[in-house]
Amino acid sequence: MPTPAHRLIPMRGRDPDEQHRAATPLELLFDLTFVVAFGQAGNELAHALASHHVGSGLAAFGVSVFAICWAWINFSWFASAYDTDDWAFRVLTMVQMGGVIVMALGLPNLFAGFAHGEFDGTVMIVGYVVMRVALIGQWLRAARQDPARRRCAMAYVLTLAVGQVLWVLLLVPHLSTGGFFALAAVPAAVELAGPYLAESRLTGTPWHAHHVAERYSLLVIITLGETILGTVAAMSALVHDPDVGWSTDAVIVLAAGVVLTFGMWWAYFVIPWADILHTHRERSFFWGYGHMLIFGGIAATGAGLHVAQYLVEGETTLGTTGTLVTVVVPFAVFAGMLYLMYAVSMRAADPFHIALVVATAAVLGAGLLATAAGASLPVGLAVVALAPLVTVVGYETLGHRHLDDHLERLRS
Repeated sequence: MPTPAHRLIPMRGRDPDEQHRAATPLELLFDLTFVVAFGQAGNELAHALASHHVGSGLAAFGVSVFAICWAWINFSWFASAYDTDDWAFRVLTMVQMGGVIVMALGLPNLFAGFAHGEFDGTVMIVGYVVMRVALIGQWLRAARQDPARRRCAMAYVLTLAVGQVLWVLLLVPHLSTGGFFALAAVPAAVELAGPYLAESRLTGTPWHAHHVAERYSLLVIITLGETILGTVAAMSALVHDPDVGWSTDAVIVLAAGVVLTFGMWWAYFVIPWADILHTHRERSFFWGYGHMLIFGGIAATGAGLHVAQYLVEGETTLGTTGTLVTVVVPFAVFAGMLYLMYAVSMRAADPFHIALVVATAAVLGAGLLATAAGASLPVGLAVVALAPLVTVVGYETLGHRHLDDHLERLRS
């Protein structure tokens, strides 16, 4: 059989019940650009925290995570509905990848500006607009070639186009951070309105529940890579310290970082998100947007482990407990959002889950109390690394039965 060329294919919309639908090599390549973006955001956050620019660092990180995740989310849901894998789709996807890289290159300026009370996001906004213009081209093509969903596609086109004009207007010299947040709420609201109008008030797009769930899970794995990088950074600082070297502390940091990462992965992947989305498509909004906190929490946990490197190298005065807080808080955001997202998506308020949340908080608190009482950072990290295991052990002993009950009720 001859090998087909990537000729133009009409965008009629994919079958939302298509069998064996999986992420494509192009989508995987697209995701790799977000490794750079999350890496830049995590590094800058770690530097800001170590330099005691906590407020400005968290604010800049929040803006970064929103921009990164929002751009990824829009493309991923579009591709789930309209991926034709022809040359035009590939080229426009490549342009979006270029925009992601440009945006990532602008993150250091954003963090530096926030540290001085100013918004310096010119490069970041330029990269963001490049991504969105390419996506507008994709939606225009869908509007032309899928008449049944033309109004839906045009809702995306109009909100994206208006949003980009408003983002460009924010490139005002000497705009303060407070002024930025006040003005940025408008284009952000406009862009957020697009999916709501298209998917709730109009015909909606034929996205594939299992494909979308897989796409999110792949980005979770990518962000978990940031915790591995943070572990390597912290351990490297210990190993290369002539007073420490390959010591017990270094081994504890390695074990704690790996256990923490593995536990977060295990906790996330025990939940059959695809089944939930397939059964109740209308619950996709909170699930899809709630993942921004999941991604941000994971990436910030990696940044916190990177702060541990600064502590070992004597480049921060945060102290042992303060450094551990930079790991504990983002992990708590991840864990809390995971339980909340499950409860909202399943419409289930499970007392057993509440007990697990309380136990997780107790473990995190124990780690902080240990360092406050004089324990070393490696010991504190070792205790905190046990926190995700509360969920893992809870699921493997009793939680899986609760999950079966919730799924049965969901399907009925």
